[in-house]
Amino acid sequence: MKLYYHPLSGHSHRARLFLALLGIEHELVEVDLAARAHKTPEFLAMSPFGEIPVLVDGETVVADSNAILVYLSRVTNATSWLPKDVATEVEVQRWLSVAAGKIAYGACAARLVTVFDAPFDPDEVIHRAHDTLKVVETTLASRTWLAGTPSPTIADVALYSYIARAPEGNVDLSAYPLTRGWLERVEALPKFVPFQKTPAGLEA
Repeated sequence: MKLYYHPLSGHSHRARLFLALLGIEHELVEVDLAARAHKTPEFLAMSPFGEIPVLVDGETVVADSNAILVYLSRVTNATSWLPKDVATEVEVQRWLSVAAGKIAYGACAARLVTVFDAPFDPDEVIHRAHDTLKVVETTLASRTWLAGTPSPTIADVALYSYIARAPEGNVDLSAYPLTRGWLERVEALPKFVPFQKTPAGLEA
């Protein structure tokens, strides 16, 4: 397998992390975002929206980080990561929607401001990040893992990267001890690979 990624992209990291957790051998291909390599005709043929990451598995091309998590779960029959019972799968999918929506426009966007100079309103995206973190914290008061499963699922993988690096976007995690404990549990998983740190925001 090949993963087209960027080391400072949380979307890329969630795909890279899951490949590592599954123990799947893969080749990393760094995409030069500064040179707009993600907007070339060749890359757009793989990822029509010009987004990373992209997974290439033989003749199969999967664009979108959450789609990659689902794909890898299914092709490896990793049912603990994406359970097949309807109630649990729905709960996992709900958290994937959180990752694609509330996390993307909260903690992720706040980090984009400080790391990539993105034109978002810092106060607005930081406030949005805290709204999401409050729900995560409340959820973890009665669960070890986000989907309420005995072991981690792709829901945990999907949310980890941008929450872990939220302080880089000036989002303070000190008020969320249960969430910080959850981050530590993810980081303690066998074959865990860290998300590259950036000296930005509260981490400057």
